[in-house]
Amino acid sequence: MPAPDAIAFVRSALPPAPARVLEIGAGDGALAAVLRGAGYDVTAIDPRGEGDVLPVSLLDLEAEPFDAAVAMTSLHHVEPLTESLEQLAGLLRPGARLVVDEYDVAALDERAAAWWLNIAGEDQDPAEHVAHMRHHIFSVARIRTELAPWFDVSEPVPGAYLYRHKIGWDHRAEEEAKIAAGEIPATGSRFIAIRR
Repeated sequence: MPAPDAIAFVRSALPPAPARVLEIGAGDGALAAVLRGAGYDVTAIDPRGEGDVLPVSLLDLEAEPFDAAVAMTSLHHVEPLTESLEQLAGLLRPGARLVVDEYDVAALDERAAAWWLNIAGEDQDPAEHVAHMRHHIFSVARIRTELAPWFDVSEPVPGAYLYRHKIGWDHRAEEEAKIAAGEIPATGSRFIAIRR
């Protein structure tokens, strides 16, 4: 289940139900289920989808236009990025919102990696972890640049993210405190993009 604050962010940014919503990279379908329970008409996709999540990539999706889309920590994995985001633009009505909650790998540094690796029990050098992550996933800056030809993209709002990846919500307050104290950077990023 997505973090409660992430669900609240998505719900507050969507148009009123029963809007047609596309969820990109829906994973196990937990967020889609929450949105359906709130009255939204949700199409959830993920290349490894099962059950109520269609096993299709964004690039290969064919559908009627959507009123909104949600991408919760998924755009950093989308390949090919440029072509897939152009496809997304074609799937959204003018004025539709793309609600993005992302991992900003460009903000990750050795301090944050060391904190996360320690809690996760991972035996890896923090510098190697940072290099590996930056090599394998897209940064928020790159995603925003690739969205710009079709969307008006808001400034990202930074926040905690690492607690959501394997180590659990019990570490959220600790991560937020470390961010506030300047001990580690905020590696989460939320923004909204409006289809022109």
